[in-house]
Amino acid sequence: MRVIDAEGQQIGILDIEEALNTAENEGLDLIEVSPNGVPPVCRLMDYGKYKYQQSKRQHEAKKHQKIVHVKEIKLRPKTEDHDLHFKLNNALRFLEEGNKVKVTVMFRGREMTHRDLGRALLYKFQELVGEHGSVEQPPKDEGRSITLILAPNKN
Repeated sequence: MRVIDAEGQQIGILDIEEALNTAENEGLDLIEVSPNGVPPVCRLMDYGKYKYQQSKRQHEAKKHQKIVHVKEIKLRPKTEDHDLHFKLNNALRFLEEGNKVKVTVMFRGREMTHRDLGRALLYKFQELVGEHGSVEQPPKDEGRSITLILAPNKN
C-alpha cells in the first residue's frame, strides 16, 4: 500500500505490517484514504485530532447559516378588511425578518361552495404584500383550504 505521512509527503509503498509499525512508532493512526486505488493509499494521522478539527469546522459553519422559518397566517373567506390588514402587517413583519409566510384560507361547511371568494382573498393579500415578498408557491387547493406561500425578497 502507498503510505503518506502526516505532512503530506509520500513515504513510499510499504506492506501492511511496515505501515502499522511506522504509524505506531510515530504515535499516529494509519487511515485508509483510497481503498480503490492501485495500490491502496493510506495516511498517517492523529485521527482523534482530525475528527475534533472537523467538528469545529462544522460548528463554525453552523454559526454563519441563517435558518428560515415558515410562519403561517390563517384567514377565512369572510375575513373583513381591518382583520386582513392586521394579518398583512404581521406577514410583512415576518418577511422583513427573513421568514417565509404561508397564507391559508380555511373553509367550513357550506363555505366550500364559495372557494372563489377564498382564492380572490389570497390574490388580494398577494397584491397588498407587493414588493415586500415574492410568490414561492401560487394558491393551491389542499382539501378544505387554499394555501399561498410567500418568500422574502433578496434585497
